[in-house]
Amino acid sequence: MSIQVAVIGAYGSAGSAVAGELAEREDVELLLFDDGDPGGGLCILRGCMPSKEILSAGAHRYQARHDDRLVGSVPDVDLERVVERKDDHTLGWAAHRRDSVEQLAERSDVIFIRETARFVDERTIEAGGERYEPDYVVVATGSNVNIPDTPGIEDVDYMTSADVLDATTFPDTGIVMGFGYVGMELVPYLAEVGGMELTVVEHDDRPIDEAEPPFGDAALELYREEFGVSIPTNVSEKRLEPTADGVSLVLEDEAGEKRVVEGEQLLCFTGRRPAVDRLGLEHAGIDPTGEWVDATMQATDSGRVFVPGDANGREPILHVAKEQGFLTAENILADANGEPLTPYENVHHHVIFSGLGVYPFARVGHTETSARAAGYDVVTATRQASDDGVFKAKDVADGLAKLVVDRTDGTVLGYQGLHFHADAMAKSLQIIVELGIDVRAVPDRAYHPTTPEILDGLFRETAEAVEKA
Repeated sequence: MSIQVAVIGAYGSAGSAVAGELAEREDVELLLFDDGDPGGGLCILRGCMPSKEILSAGAHRYQARHDDRLVGSVPDVDLERVVERKDDHTLGWAAHRRDSVEQLAERSDVIFIRETARFVDERTIEAGGERYEPDYVVVATGSNVNIPDTPGIEDVDYMTSADVLDATTFPDTGIVMGFGYVGMELVPYLAEVGGMELTVVEHDDRPIDEAEPPFGDAALELYREEFGVSIPTNVSEKRLEPTADGVSLVLEDEAGEKRVVEGEQLLCFTGRRPAVDRLGLEHAGIDPTGEWVDATMQATDSGRVFVPGDANGREPILHVAKEQGFLTAENILADANGEPLTPYENVHHHVIFSGLGVYPFARVGHTETSARAAGYDVVTATRQASDDGVFKAKDVADGLAKLVVDRTDGTVLGYQGLHFHADAMAKSLQIIVELGIDVRAVPDRAYHPTTPEILDGLFRETAEAVEKA
C-alpha cells in the first residue's frame, strides 16, 4: 500500500528528519512544504548555533579578564566582526541543511512546494493556491519567541534573543525578563561583551529549575560575582512603564512588597511557543492547547496529523526534535499498517551554556531527588572542580559535579555538572546512563591531567559505597 505524507516545515530539524527517513521508502510519496528564507530551522538560524558563535567571543574576553597572569588592557570585542562572522557561518550551516532537503526533492516521489501550507478542512491542505489531500500531515513548524503579557509591555521597546544575536551596539543598562536557558546564556554575553549593567528577574530562589539547589546557587554566585549582574530572587513582574531613559519594571516579592527597577533596555528571554498560528488547525478539528500531542507524536484530535519537535511544545531542544522526527516517520508507517505506535521516551539530557560556555551546566538522567521519587535507593557523590588540580591549572576552578547511583546494583542513574567542559562530559555520561552501566565497571582513570578526572572521583566514591552496601 502506498501512502502520501505531507511535511509542513521541511527545513527544520524535525521536518528534515521525517523527510529523510520516509524518502527511502518506495511505498511513500512525500509533499514537502517550507517557505523559509534562507531556510534551515531555528537552531541553525536563530538558536543554538549562532548563539554559541557569539558566546565564544565573550568567553575569550572573560578568560583574558579573569586571568591575573595576563597584563595590559583587556581587549574589546568588535561586535560588528562578531555579527559578521556569525552571519557568514549561519548562512553556510543553513545552506547545508537546505541542500540536503532539496536533494530529496530531486527524487521522483518527492514534491517540494516553497510556500506556506495551511489546513482547509480535516483532509485538505492548501499552499500557493493549490490543494492537496495527503494521507498524513506532519506539522514541524517549530517555535516562535514568546512575549509575556506583562501589563504595559505594549508600551515599551524590548529586545528578544534574535535581536541580541544581530546587535552591534548595546545601551549601558538593561532589565532582563526570563532567566531560563536563553537568559542563562545571553546575560553573561550582554555583561561581558555589551558592557551592560543588568538587573535579571528570578522568580524562584535560584535559576536552573531542573538542577538541584547547589547548582543553581553556584550559578547565582557566578553571575553576581564574575559578571556583576543584579539578580533579585523570589520576585515577579507586575507592571512595565516607559521612562525618559528607557523602561521601569515594578517587581513584587512573596510578601507583597514592591520595588521598581529601571534600565535603558528591556530584554525578553521569556521562552518560546509553538509556531502553529498560521496553520488553520481549527479547520482540521485540532485544538492546539494543553496536551494536544500524544507521546507518539500523534495529535490527540486527529489520527492523521503528527507533530514532532518544537511545534508540540513538549521539549524544545534540537536533539529531541530530531529524535521525535525519526519516531514520527516510524509511527506513520506503523499506523498505515494497522500496527501499534511507539511513544517517545528519552533519558534526560540537557546542556545550558551558562557562564559564556566556560562554566556550562549539564544534566543527564536522574537527580538524587527524581531518583528517590522514582523509588530508587541511591548513593551519591559530589565533587568540587577545585578538588582537581587540572581545573586550577586551566584557571577554571569554579563549579561542581554530582553522580547518582543505584545502591543495590551500582547502575549509574544520573549526573549533573556545572563546570568547565561539563558539556563535553555529558556525552560520556549519556552512554553510561542509557546503557545502564554499573559504576564499578567504569574505569576511573582519565588521562592525566585532563578535566574528566572530576568524574574519576565520583566513580570511585560511589563504587566504594555500592561495595559496602
